Amino acid sequence: MSNPRGTSLRSMVLVLGLSLSLGWARAEPVAPGAPNTSQLTSFFRAVQLDDVRTVQAMLGSKVNANQLNPLGAEPGLVQAVREDAMRVFHAFLAHPGTDLEARASNGNTALMMAAFKRNRPAVEALLAKGAKVDQPGWTALHYAAASGDDAIVRLLLERGAQVDAVSPLRSGAYTPMMMAAREGHDGTALLLIAHGADRRRQNSEGLTAVEIAERAGKPRVAATIARGAR
Repeated sequence: MSNPRGTSLRSMVLVLGLSLSLGWARAEPVAPGAPNTSQLTSFFRAVQLDDVRTVQAMLGSKVNANQLNPLGAEPGLVQAVREDAMRVFHAFLAHPGTDLEARASNGNTALMMAAFKRNRPAVEALLAKGAKVDQPGWTALHYAAASGDDAIVRLLLERGAQVDAVSPLRSGAYTPMMMAAREGHDGTALLLIAHGADRRRQNSEGLTAVEIAERAGKPRVAATIARGAR
């Protein structure tokens, strides 16, 4: 999920995970051949518009479930979450060829995107289907902490998310609590502390969560984290 202050959440979600070692999803076979440009355009336009009939008609027969959109380089499942296209989202979940761990070119998975979008129903549905809570590098917990969604943070922690997961070194070596601190979510930071997050941990610049909050111009958040209480 990027460096200092001034970076908006919208910008951040586009760059998070760039240094992940991507395990590209294997595309399921599609008959009779690879989709052409027109078919891909129609398919991903339907995903964007939550046009579930078109998606269901093309899914598997003309376009495989894990195909990356040529524009944006996201698989359909990730795009559906980003666009809040929930009917299409559930169509992907129901399709046997959908890989829940398929990644966009920047490393985003559907679970990470759902956490960032504060879409708890999507998070719950993905977890129920077996989506992985953790992976090396950026995690869904980083995204939930950056968005300040305490309900999703709790849910991910209940499912075994690593509270001090560390983002790639080239991306700053941030923990979820550091992300919460940088974005001004002191309540989320305290929730993570209550679940064992280490306030003394440092990022790649040698900054703690308190110092990250101070640099981001959030002294109240820094003070709250330093005290460990509201």
